[in-house]
Amino acid sequence: MTSTAPHQSILDKPFVLDLFAGPGGLDVAGHTLGIPSLGIEWDKSACLTRYAAGLETLHADVSAVRRESFEALPPEINVLAGGPPCQTYSVAGHGAGRKNLNKVKEYIERLTAGESDATIDEDLKTLSDPRTALVLEPLRYAVQATRSPNRGKRPYDVIVLEQVPSVEELWHHYAKVLQETGLPDGTRYNVVVGLLDTETYGVPQKRSRAVLIARRDGLDAPSLPAPTHRSYEAKAWNRRNEDGRVSSGQAHQPTFDEASAPVTAQHRETGDEDLQPWRSMGEVLAEPVGTHPGRETPFLVRSNYGSSGISGRRGVRGDQQPAFTVTGRISRFVVFQHLNADIVYEGARFSMNEAGMLQSFPPDYPWSGKAQAQQVGNAVPPLFGAHLLGAAIGLPAPNPDALSQPWPAATEEQRAKLRSHGCGAADDCTARCPRPEDQAPAPSSERPRRNTG
Repeated sequence: MTSTAPHQSILDKPFVLDLFAGPGGLDVAGHTLGIPSLGIEWDKSACLTRYAAGLETLHADVSAVRRESFEALPPEINVLAGGPPCQTYSVAGHGAGRKNLNKVKEYIERLTAGESDATIDEDLKTLSDPRTALVLEPLRYAVQATRSPNRGKRPYDVIVLEQVPSVEELWHHYAKVLQETGLPDGTRYNVVVGLLDTETYGVPQKRSRAVLIARRDGLDAPSLPAPTHRSYEAKAWNRRNEDGRVSSGQAHQPTFDEASAPVTAQHRETGDEDLQPWRSMGEVLAEPVGTHPGRETPFLVRSNYGSSGISGRRGVRGDQQPAFTVTGRISRFVVFQHLNADIVYEGARFSMNEAGMLQSFPPDYPWSGKAQAQQVGNAVPPLFGAHLLGAAIGLPAPNPDALSQPWPAATEEQRAKLRSHGCGAADDCTARCPRPEDQAPAPSSERPRRNTG
């Protein structure tokens, strides 16, 4: 259930620890709310983006920090947040995590029962894909907080987690044990779990996420963030075809009818009249801002996925619709534009700046390092993250305009200082940073099924 009641912060000084922080989606969200954060991220390129954006960062393995340097974390941290890597749970992955759901549930119960880390770690080695165990790390951090002398064994006040929809079942199990069993020291939480769509929070993209918000007993019960925008449903949009104004385009012969047809309120779904219409790609990309020159409209976008690898069946959307889910393949999306009604040509593909803006990152966010498209696709949409953090802490819904202005890049001096803290040296990684060869996961025994169609 979502709440529309006025918000009042439940914490005097919220401070977020962002596990699996990526290039900074939740940290940018915190920035819009005036909340400090510290992110832990093991990918070097994502850390370079974070340093360039001026974000406090530890270039480290989340598991290693918990085992070896938890006591060095700022004791004033009171909000634990994160989105563990989703590859083994995502429908796009091999699915090792989905097949191990019951095993992972057992580990959740063993952790809250107080079983030793050494025993848990030894048994986790039997998982077919070690990344599956990363979904346990937020819980292990919550337990560790209650054992930390540096914190005075004080539990986190708030926990905020998000993941792909297939992890919702695990979040419900998290909720069950946090509410009924609690942590080994007896701390219990009130928890809410739900499946939310990012376009209903003003993100110009259709993306579903399983979320969990927990508040320690003694604080007000949590609620999911109230939506601010209407839901986008592709079937409802396509029903416009019935009156003959819009024809459907094939990927090999795109049409601009859909992109250029007038859009009125009723085309943006019926529903709560108090909600704003969902935001489209064109709304975000058409106008110049910062170094973004603006993108000419109308345009069509053909996705690189979604039809069993058959390119002729891949989805096509116009600029007056939200984007497809932004993934690491965003740089492969083909953008079509036209010279006149009869001549269509392939235009410039989305830049990383544009891809970030479709994720609700501010214009000119300083994407750095390698695999930038993957960084963009893996990130939490900052506007959505701001709604999650705001609801978790009890702050008002964020103002989307706070993310519409260019992001100020860090100075060289600021970057050097951040990297000295995050890596151990002002201009390079050190022995304490994860090694590049360790960043590639071990091969999974789960193999994708071949397409036999």
